[in-house]
Amino acid sequence: MIYKIIRPLGLLFVLLFVSNFSGCFYSFTGASVAPHLKTVAIPVVEDRSGVGEVGLREQLTSKLIQQFNNDNTLRVAEKSGADCLLECSIISFNDAPAVIAAAGNNRENVATRRITVTVRVLFRDLVKKKTISEKNYSNFGDYTTDNIAANRPAGIQTALDRVTEDILIGTVSNW
Repeated sequence: MIYKIIRPLGLLFVLLFVSNFSGCFYSFTGASVAPHLKTVAIPVVEDRSGVGEVGLREQLTSKLIQQFNNDNTLRVAEKSGADCLLECSIISFNDAPAVIAAAGNNRENVATRRITVTVRVLFRDLVKKKTISEKNYSNFGDYTTDNIAANRPAGIQTALDRVTEDILIGTVSNW
């Protein structure tokens, strides 16, 4: 009789124990921004890609500032009052075929193109006057070729959104 009561209670205890602690064995403990760093300066991004894509550096700068403002780990400030500096240079901008589709009569047609943006990022501690990290970040955005004039800007925006998110994560978590 007692065995019939203890066995279900034991199973219940084991299930509760496993369900409570099954997700607790992994935790995010990556490095973060040094405690003395509260503000970041983000000057206008340089474009060293040689492509001459109009407005690219301004778009990337704006997206970086927006990412940091939304994250709220570091407050964006002018260089004269900032604790750290995020200097970025676009070193590569590539627009290449990504998906080739059959067009009939043994011909091929580019159905999707991929824009890849690579940014060199130098993150410096202005308080301790040292470089925290120097790294390249690269990401992409695809667009269809059925209406290039309308779709290409969306591909660029996707690439910039992704690369700025990577830069933010890499900067504030020191990956």
